[in-house]
Amino acid sequence: MPVYENTKLILEKIGSTTLVCVTKTIEPERINEAIRAGATIIGENRVQEYEDKREEILPCETHLIGHLQANKVKKAVHLFDVIQSVDSLKLIKNIDMRARDVDKVQRVYLQVNIGNEPQKYGFHPDEIKNAITEIRSLRNVRVEGLMCIPPFVPPEQTRSYFRKMKALFDEIKQENRDNIDIRTLSMGMSSDYRIAIEEGATMVRVGSSIFGKRKY
Repeated sequence: MPVYENTKLILEKIGSTTLVCVTKTIEPERINEAIRAGATIIGENRVQEYEDKREEILPCETHLIGHLQANKVKKAVHLFDVIQSVDSLKLIKNIDMRARDVDKVQRVYLQVNIGNEPQKYGFHPDEIKNAITEIRSLRNVRVEGLMCIPPFVPPEQTRSYFRKMKALFDEIKQENRDNIDIRTLSMGMSSDYRIAIEEGATMVRVGSSIFGKRKY
C-alpha cells in the first residue's frame, strides 16, 4: 500500500480536522512513511505493542486509543501524550495517582459508550456530568476531549450516534474550568470518518485507509 500517498490524500480530504493514524499491528517503517507525509499523531491500541516499537518511530504525538487495563496504567502514563480511552472513574483516579508519582499532568479524553452497548467500555452519556464533578478534584489529569466508538452498523447508520455525541460535547464544554478543558471530539474511523466530520468531529482515527487491511 502506498502509505505516503494515502496519508496525503486523507489529510487533504479531512481539511482542518485532526488526524490520528491508527498504527495497531503496523511496523515502524510504514508508520514513519505516514509521519513523513504529514501525520503528526499516532494512535496505538496496546501499551506493550507501542513500547516494543517506539524507539524506531519518528518524533510525533502519541495517543492510546485502546482499552487500558489497570496493571498497564503506570506504563501508559510514561509512554503516551494522551490517553483517549478513559472509560471509568476508577481508571482516571488510577491515572491521576500514577501521573502524580512522576510529576506529570496526563492529558485524557473520556470514552463515551454512546450506543449503551453492554459489551463496550465507556461512560454512559448520562454519567458524564457527574463524573466531571468528581474529576475536578484530581490535580494530575486534564480532560481535553470526548471519544466514542459507535455500534458496529453500516456507515450511514452511525450518523445518529455521532449527532448525539456532538450534542453531548457541546453540552459538556459548558463545564470547562479547573482541569476540564474539553476541545476535542474524537470520533470516526476509516469506514465512517466523512460522516463523523459532517456531524462535528474535530478528530478522526484512521488506520486501514492509510495502511491497508491489517494482517493478524
